[in-house]
Amino acid sequence: MADDGRPIIIKRIKKGHAAAHGGAWKVAYADFVAAMMAFFLLLWLLNAVTEEQLKGISNYFAPQTVSRTTSGAGGMLGGQVMGEEGAMPQSSSAPTVNLELPPPVMGKSQDDKPQDQSGMTDEEYQQMQAEKEEQSFREAQRVIRQAVQASPDLIQLKDSVLLDNTPEGLRIQIVDNERQAMFDSGSASMTPKAAKLLELIGKVVMQMPQQIAISGHTDSIPYARNPQYGNWELSSDRALASRRALLDSGMPEKRIARVIGKADREPMIKDDPRSQRNRRISIVLLREHEMTDDKPPTKP
Repeated sequence: MADDGRPIIIKRIKKGHAAAHGGAWKVAYADFVAAMMAFFLLLWLLNAVTEEQLKGISNYFAPQTVSRTTSGAGGMLGGQVMGEEGAMPQSSSAPTVNLELPPPVMGKSQDDKPQDQSGMTDEEYQQMQAEKEEQSFREAQRVIRQAVQASPDLIQLKDSVLLDNTPEGLRIQIVDNERQAMFDSGSASMTPKAAKLLELIGKVVMQMPQQIAISGHTDSIPYARNPQYGNWELSSDRALASRRALLDSGMPEKRIARVIGKADREPMIKDDPRSQRNRRISIVLLREHEMTDDKPPTKP
């Protein structure tokens, strides 16, 4: 055949390979899956824990300070920035307060000595306990200051709360001023804000072991409405009303050591016995351990 001698030409065309697929999508997908897993884990945790546990977690990461919970804060005073006008209204109940107190005294061993007194003399041990008590007093002052300023309802009373450390113990005084009175005029009827303030104070001192003394004070202006009812009766009734307010906040009745009415016998403003700031309620956490050295109690 004529075509048998012709060469056969085979043309081979090399096809280029497609570009290799990158692995970046795998990283993005892994991030997405991890984020979704974390999201659903968060939803599960929120559904599993109680409201009290959520509050505890919240306080751990944002403890009560002047500027962490509400728009100002500092309680019950510390000179920090107050809440701004127009802040969202908060709950009408007193804010949650938690004290970071030093460790309590350990139990006693068989030889009737406290277990944490090993290697100490009695004087050294008493000094240690007194220093712990001082520390707890300072912590209580800090928490009260911050809690008052953290509450929109109580921040107006910040100048009415006076805290100091006396030889008798931690003294918390609630005083009248030109803008705010704690009781209705000439009455033992407490104002709503004063009741809320005492509720807050009760929540703080309830976490401490000391006995409590309450005293009522008035100015020197005679009580003219009833000749049989004067400043002695008024100061006593206001002290008793404060006691009832503390008990209503959950304070055990056995914590109250005494309730006294002192009329105008111990004015705060000695040069002006008629001043409204002489009208006050004094709550003292009675000191359990006396300092054995000559250092006076510290002021905040």
